Amino acid sequence: MSNVRSERVRAVRALARRSVREREQAFLAEGPQAVREAVAFRPDVVRDVYVTTAALARHEPILQDARDAGLPVHEVTDEVLAAMGDTQAPQGMVAVCRHLDVSLESVLAQGPRLLCVLTHVRDPGNAGTVLRGADAVGADAVIVSEASVDVYNPKVVRSTVGSLFHLPVVTGVGVVEALEAVRGSGIRLLAADGHGDQLLTDETVERRLARPHAWVMGNEAWGMPPETRALCDDVVRLPIYGHAESLNLAMAATVCLYSSARMLHPGRSD
Repeated sequence: MSNVRSERVRAVRALARRSVREREQAFLAEGPQAVREAVAFRPDVVRDVYVTTAALARHEPILQDARDAGLPVHEVTDEVLAAMGDTQAPQGMVAVCRHLDVSLESVLAQGPRLLCVLTHVRDPGNAGTVLRGADAVGADAVIVSEASVDVYNPKVVRSTVGSLFHLPVVTGVGVVEALEAVRGSGIRLLAADGHGDQLLTDETVERRLARPHAWVMGNEAWGMPPETRALCDDVVRLPIYGHAESLNLAMAATVCLYSSARMLHPGRSD
């Protein structure tokens, strides 16, 4: 495929817009790592794979897995791939994928032990990094409120580095609805907030991390509204030993999630 003005190229490029992603229920995974994870873990949501001639030989194992899964693989020119994607330096491969979010009810029905709830997270890089961290610690799911960034935003997808295809993600749910449903399932809600009255290192908090719980994260700039904190069982802050005023949201979420993993999986070091 070499015509950058073709209807197919325009259709793929249009997925950079949220309105088109929502209408088509599709998004773009860019780069060999994202495509590899999509093909390996969720081939059922992959519609098409596009690869440049130069990348064909370099990433043959990924493409062979895609063909083995019955996925259409299209060879395109560098110009076509650049026209399709959102990155300034394309890596030779993209995949068009269907939305893969799941319902909150289906997540809670599985009896999760560790969840992460993003209530008003607007920065794509932060959201993607939190998803990646949740995947790394073995969280059961991430819940992204309707007030947060679109998880299929190209920057979010890139920031997850493939983790978007590894764990369940719930989207489009209201903050109050999500927190009440999680709490109603017997899962303790821990708000991560710099003004928390409990420290993450407190013994009482650590004991609670050994039981089913959900970390609730607020907005990057203005934190967590009082009404959201009021819906949580505990408000926890991270200890600051140096002179930094605080950690950014993605860093704080990663610390909280790893603290949870340590208590939920005692003795594991792999």
